Amino acid sequence: MRIVFMGTPEFSVPVLEGLVAAGHDIAAVYCQPPRPAGRGKKDRPTPVHQRAEAMGLNVRHPVSLKSEAAQAAFAELKADVAVVVAYGLILPQAILDAPARGCLNIHASLLPRWRGAAPIHRAIMAGDAQTGVCIMQMEAGLDTGPVLLRRAVDIGAEETTAQLHDRLSRLGAEAITEALAHLDTLVPEPQPEAGVTYAAKIDKAEARIDWSRPAAEVDRLIRGLSPFPGAWFEQEGTRIKVLGSRLADGSGQPGRVLTEGLHVACGTGAVALTRLQKAGKAAQDADVFQSGARIAPGTLLGEG
Repeated sequence: MRIVFMGTPEFSVPVLEGLVAAGHDIAAVYCQPPRPAGRGKKDRPTPVHQRAEAMGLNVRHPVSLKSEAAQAAFAELKADVAVVVAYGLILPQAILDAPARGCLNIHASLLPRWRGAAPIHRAIMAGDAQTGVCIMQMEAGLDTGPVLLRRAVDIGAEETTAQLHDRLSRLGAEAITEALAHLDTLVPEPQPEAGVTYAAKIDKAEARIDWSRPAAEVDRLIRGLSPFPGAWFEQEGTRIKVLGSRLADGSGQPGRVLTEGLHVACGTGAVALTRLQKAGKAAQDADVFQSGARIAPGTLLGEG
């Protein structure tokens, strides 16, 4: 098929690679414009931009698709279908209507659960046992279109957003390839009205660890916000991110360190902190972190 690919972050890259490997004709790649990044604040192309250029593909990065000129340029590509995955711009109706067979979105949840911006984070933070990807026919509403194909996976007991992100990215690449191969026979299924939830964008204000919460909630917060923005606590004036955790035995005053291995008491139960990062330093496994930090049992995290 002749495809316009629309995606921006690292999540989208395996999908683009999968479409090329399957032999599809990529008419153009749309992504977000380069933006200032790094210490020098120089414009940095997005992951999709970099990969598409390396593959010799035609890259476009308009700031908006609302103008008649932008919509005309898109229509002139005469695509069979547009494949959209974490693009980051709202698609006007003229864009949705331009490809002969419409626009297909790869969404990282089992719709209608977790429509919106942060479905992977929210699934872990909510304690969902399963998530997955859906191939959805796009329409004007936010992730409301009928689903052509869905693939479910279990969420691991210690899985972080980073790990689940990578699994779902690969699954999305496989699912869209399958969907395009069987597009003539797949039957779009309208999303049920029951079970709709919205995955709001992650607010950094959510990231401070409240040790008074039950251990299961603290563990899910840590894993759901790893690696970004990273759940954190402050100790002796230093912010420490926690990038990995698991449930542990033990109880005590919330925030009290119970063992050398950084088992910490919560409102009920305890969590083991397995990967940590001091501000400005590299992330470390707990044993390596403790060889330098030496947070002793009995310490109350968040004090001093």
